Parts: sequence; C-alpha cells; structure tokens
Amino acid sequence: MIRSMTGYGRAEAGGGRTILTVECKSVNHRHLDISIKLPRVLGVFEADARRLIQAALQRGRVDVSVTLTAAEGTVLNPLTVNLAQAREYADAARQLAETLDLPDGPTLGWVMGQSGVLTREEQTPLASEETWPLLEKALSAALAELLERRQTEGAALAQELAGLGSVLESHLETVAQRAPAAVERRATRLRERMQAMLAGADVDPARLATEVAVWADKTDVSEEQARLRAHLAQLGTLLAGDEAVGRTLEFLIQEIHREVNTIGSKADDLEISQAVIAAKSALEKMREQIANVE
Repeated sequence: MIRSMTGYGRAEAGGGRTILTVECKSVNHRHLDISIKLPRVLGVFEADARRLIQAALQRGRVDVSVTLTAAEGTVLNPLTVNLAQAREYADAARQLAETLDLPDGPTLGWVMGQSGVLTREEQTPLASEETWPLLEKALSAALAELLERRQTEGAALAQELAGLGSVLESHLETVAQRAPAAVERRATRLRERMQAMLAGADVDPARLATEVAVWADKTDVSEEQARLRAHLAQLGTLLAGDEAVGRTLEFLIQEIHREVNTIGSKADDLEISQAVIAAKSALEKMREQIANVE
C-alpha cells in the first residue's frame, strides 16, 4: 500500500548511565530533506543516523530530535562550586566595605552570582560503544512508528484516490457514450453548411465526403479515450503496489490532465463539455492528495 509523507514517531532507549529519547516528524516534500538535532557529544554519529533514515524513507521533510538524559542516580554534567574564587570575591567585598565604612558586607546571593563561582562541568563524553547502540535502537524504533503512521495515512489516501479514479472513469464513460453521436452530428452539420455555401457549384460528392471525413477524424476523441483508460488502469496498479510512487503518480496525473484537456478542446457537445469540467475538478482533488504521497 502507498505511504503518506506525514507521520510522527517517538522512542526511548536506556543504557547504564544514559537515556536517549528520539522524536521523528515528517511532512510532505519533493525530495528527502533530513534535519537532525543531536546533543554535542553525539554529533559524531550524525552521518550514521542520516544513513539509517535514508534507508527507511525516500521522500519528505524529516525532522529528528535527540535528547540525552542521565539515568536515575547518574549525573552527567554536575554543578560545581569554586570555593577559592568565592572566598576571594567575599574577602575583596568585605575589605571594600570596611574601607568605605559601609554597613553591609557581601551576601551569599551576591557571591554565588559572581562569574566563575558556580560552574557546570562539560558533559561527560560517553564511550561510542555505549551510545551508538542506544541511538540506533531508539532511532530505529521511532522510525518504525513513523512508518506505521505513514502507512496508515497512506491507506486512507489510496482509498480516496481510488474513489476519485472511479469518478474519472464515470466521466470517461459519459464521453464514450456521447462521442460517436457528437462526431456524426458535427459531420452532418458541416456537410450541410458546405453544401449551402457551394449551392449551384459543380462539387464532386466524393471529394466533399472526403473533406468531411478528414474534419471528423480531427475531432474524434477515441485515441484520447484509449490512453485515458490505460492511464486509469496504471493508476489502479500503482495504488495497489507497495513502492514509493508519489513522483510517478504526479507524472501520471499530468498525462491524464493532458488527455482530458484535448477532449475538451475537441468537444462540440454540452454533456461532453460538462463531463470534462467535472473530470478536471476530480483531477485537481487527486493532485492535492498525491502531493502527500511518498
């Protein structure tokens, strides 16, 4: 079944010291556009993560966000106090207060707010043998959930597109039923006009019949109908498959639209013209739906 390009997936994987959380979101896009946000210590794995995503998806704008937290009882980047620097700030402030005969000395809040007194250690680098398996596990699980949702929405898209395909077939049937009589009616009208214009002239009936036949052939839409039937059959095949067919469907809709336009330009029948307008409306709806197919 075809897949949508819209989906969401989230997963966690825990190790001895860390917990990795991965969120994947995707929307429609002409190509595969991947954006990955990793903690600095996991930046070395961006290329590997990108390859994992490319193996799972073919189209869409994909945003991947990874957060790293410490497991319970583990501190990855602890807060530290520089006592020597704090004492230096306090002594300097106290001496200044005594010199200027100020009643208040330094407060704890003031000392803690001074630069360098409170620092958070750089996040502890984690061994690659510990973090990549966690990232791979969490990312694979998030992508699996994302794919499942894209497939669910894709099934709904396929059903909608199949229904619109049936609508197109019904309009094509209207054209098929009306076309022979429309061609004959136009030929008769042309023959009558030509005879009226050439009244009294010596005209070869065979030549007149040939000219009318040539004109009628130019207004015949049987070839367009045959190609439309083939295109609609291909549409059904693509919707029943499990490949990424979004681009193929876009091209197919363009071809169907071209044939419908040609029939409309040749039409000299009210019901055929109405069927063409209705077919174009259905095609526009299909185009909107196909824009979200992978």
